[in-house]
Amino acid sequence: MQTLSFKLQLFSVMAAIAASALFLQPAPALADTGGSKPAAQRGKSLGAVETEYPSWFHEGFMDINEDIATANSAGKRLMLLFTQDGCPYCNALVERNLAQKDIEELVRGKFEVVALNIVGDREVTDVDGKGYTEKTFAATLKVQFTPTILFFNEKGEIILRLNGYLPPDQFKIALNYVVEKSESLSFSDFVELNAPPPKAGKLNKEPFYIAQPYNFKPKTDGKRKPMAVFFEQKDCPNCDVLHHKVLQDAETRKMIAQFDAVQLDMWDKKTVLITPEGKVSNARDWARQLDVKYAPTIILFDTEGREIIRSEAFFKRFHTQSFFGYVQSGAYKQQPNFQRYISHRSEQMREQGIDVDLWD
Repeated sequence: MQTLSFKLQLFSVMAAIAASALFLQPAPALADTGGSKPAAQRGKSLGAVETEYPSWFHEGFMDINEDIATANSAGKRLMLLFTQDGCPYCNALVERNLAQKDIEELVRGKFEVVALNIVGDREVTDVDGKGYTEKTFAATLKVQFTPTILFFNEKGEIILRLNGYLPPDQFKIALNYVVEKSESLSFSDFVELNAPPPKAGKLNKEPFYIAQPYNFKPKTDGKRKPMAVFFEQKDCPNCDVLHHKVLQDAETRKMIAQFDAVQLDMWDKKTVLITPEGKVSNARDWARQLDVKYAPTIILFDTEGREIIRSEAFFKRFHTQSFFGYVQSGAYKQQPNFQRYISHRSEQMREQGIDVDLWD
């Protein structure tokens, strides 16, 4: 179980991040997708949408212990939702997931939902009594994507964390895990019981995936590229979208070429590998060790085999390119907040006259 003071293993981060900490390499030269358009139509940020959150969301006391107590008194659990203005994925959570009657009824009946702004300035008190602003609270918790959802039990422990938008079917499995109080099982075990791995179908192959043998232990000669591990599964609609739409983009492929990219079936016990720690394992066991919950999940490691960031949610082209660029450029070393990196990158692209479509 985790508390709000828990330490994630992505990388060290300051509790408070000043805007002056931005230090990014210039946005990579991109195909001039806006060059043939009239000047008035170039350099726009598209896809940002305002979201009207349901009136039944709880306003919150800005004190996590009080919010947990309020939820418990109603026989519910606390769902803490991190959002930001203009976030298309937050909009999808509301207008796709919560618009489905069974999901809305489940959330309304079993959870008190409190929304916080990842860059907000309201004061928040965590379960240890420490005070933060919304943005420093989000930074302390390593919130890198919106929406990020934290589910709490009655003791104030975080029992499940969802990083980014998940489609309705996957989101409902996560809700049921919390509602059924299945913490005696790992979430991976719960997913396997409720959504068994498919026996048919095949993985989508790409020319940039390296072949076996898979030895992820850092090289001593300094020639190791950063590593991108794609955990996928057979018969996976979201994997199909990733491959057929997002990964077909030339600029995205150019970025991935800067990595040693590996594809693993998250349920495969037969594929033997050596982990960055030098241990012999297999794809399924390593996925469990890394707490991979869904397919596709993409984890980016630095040249020393340290996990830097992961994508375990629904992503479009711009965010996927930003995800790889964040590690490839080394920007993560100076800017530990991925959302601020994205904002700065989009500003750079607009200055070049390139349209930025957050939902493309």
